[in-house]
Amino acid sequence: MKFILGKKIGMTQVFEEDGKVVPVTVVEVGPNVVVQVRTKEKDGYEAVQLGTGTKKAKNINKPTRGHLKELGTFRYLKEVRDKESKHIAKGELTEAVTLKVGDNLDASVFSVGDKIKVTGISKGKGFQGVMKRHGFHGMPHSHGHHHVARHAGSIGQRFPQHTLKGMRMAGRMGSDQVTTRGLKIVRVDIENGLLAVKGAVPGNRGQLLIIQSQS
Repeated sequence: MKFILGKKIGMTQVFEEDGKVVPVTVVEVGPNVVVQVRTKEKDGYEAVQLGTGTKKAKNINKPTRGHLKELGTFRYLKEVRDKESKHIAKGELTEAVTLKVGDNLDASVFSVGDKIKVTGISKGKGFQGVMKRHGFHGMPHSHGHHHVARHAGSIGQRFPQHTLKGMRMAGRMGSDQVTTRGLKIVRVDIENGLLAVKGAVPGNRGQLLIIQSQS
């Protein structure tokens, strides 16, 4: 399993050898340092904690400073774990176990053509109605329906006399953890620490992303 933390820069387009235009998302991949390695024997599962970005030491609390030791002052700490991998389901060791605390990862982890999945926080849309939030079709626009064209309609029945849990209603939309699968690496710039990913990835510009190979 390949993985790394990156930051969304924005979207652009590149040309393939046959002249086709490919929309890509540019992801900045700074130095990633392995802060902690979790093993099945000690922790019950396999995962790797990565640190990236910079932060002033005075803004980091003492427990975190002790955890980081002399590895650096990182802005982001993320634990990467592939719950969908068939190898982990079978209890087999993964490539993550071969990493050691203090190891550095960069854009060279991936190569052109690799299939990946990207996890990030989606864009926040604020308070939205049921038509935008859940894709409702709305009410009829005639025969007495006046100001309820975009309303949700009934949210219950005579019995049981309460609204059932999970009822789709208006509310806050976005700002959720989202994983986009089936993406592909189109370009790798090791010198500048950039990856070009075919298609769109979750989040605003500057969003922290977890990039993992997809099995």
